[in-house]
Amino acid sequence: MAEGEKIQARVVGRREKPRETGSEWIAKLRVFRTVDHRRAVWQLVNTLIPYACLWYVMVWLLRRGTPVALTVLLVVPAAGLLVRVFVLFHDCVHGSFFRSAWANRVVGYFLGSLAFTSFDVWRYSHLRHHANQGNLDARGYGDVWTITLDEYRHSPWWTRWRYRVYRNPFVLLALGAVSSFMLANRFPPREGGRKERWGVLLTNLLMAGMFAGIALAAGWRAYLLIQLPVLWLAAGAGIWLFYVQHQFKDVYWAKASEWDPLQAAMEGCSLYRLAGPLRWLSGNIGYHHIHHLGSRIPNYRLKACYDAIPELWACKTLSIMGSFGCARLKLWDEAKHQLIPFP
Repeated sequence: MAEGEKIQARVVGRREKPRETGSEWIAKLRVFRTVDHRRAVWQLVNTLIPYACLWYVMVWLLRRGTPVALTVLLVVPAAGLLVRVFVLFHDCVHGSFFRSAWANRVVGYFLGSLAFTSFDVWRYSHLRHHANQGNLDARGYGDVWTITLDEYRHSPWWTRWRYRVYRNPFVLLALGAVSSFMLANRFPPREGGRKERWGVLLTNLLMAGMFAGIALAAGWRAYLLIQLPVLWLAAGAGIWLFYVQHQFKDVYWAKASEWDPLQAAMEGCSLYRLAGPLRWLSGNIGYHHIHHLGSRIPNYRLKACYDAIPELWACKTLSIMGSFGCARLKLWDEAKHQLIPFP
């Protein structure tokens, strides 16, 4: 078993023995775990080179005295490419980008430094998210803070107030992008170990090196005028993608005694239907239920997997317009088995 699955397997050992009714089609997922190094390298090329070119053009425009408002127009495609960088980083975390754990780690650290995220720290929390997604008794690792209606009613006023502030879309997306990627990711988690502490230090050093190189070539002002809005937009988009994939009306939550990993993947993750260009920028992460069923499937095989296995079509599907309604949903109603708005 690959290193990236050890934590997950300890918690969800039942995943190795899926329900009898689903064992045949679950086994078909393994076919799509094959890594294609040529496609992986091509993804790095068609992502990093355009991203670097956009940076070069924006720096060139700023140095020529072009109005900042015109330069900012290029921030949007650059942010889209940074979302794609993060998805490739995400594949490295799961060990699905290259066959070699060493290659995944090296490339993952480089991509993570572009996305202001430590490889080991994010791996620490994200694999726990996969191991416990939909488990009411194991919330708190790599997920959006979610409480039940009963918990909300019996919480002190300051907890309810804090939860309302946290679940406000502006706070969650706009301020969350700043607090998570720019600030919180600069420090190791309290529950992390030595690997996570050194991981944060290494990521911060790589980021400092990139900052120094660009600042020397173009000036620190140009770096900040480009980096801050690009990271802010990309982080906000990434948080939204993650949010709608786990925060919709008929999502799956269950107590540990009733929790089922197959059900959690199929009913606790949405299929986010995006147009071709957006699907490319997001690295097919919209096929999120497949990713939770088989986290070792590379991003470039998720759509083919979906098309080949009809059983995967029985999932919650969200369009872009339909997903906006998810922002109203705040609490898990255990009686209705639904996410609901605030009372």
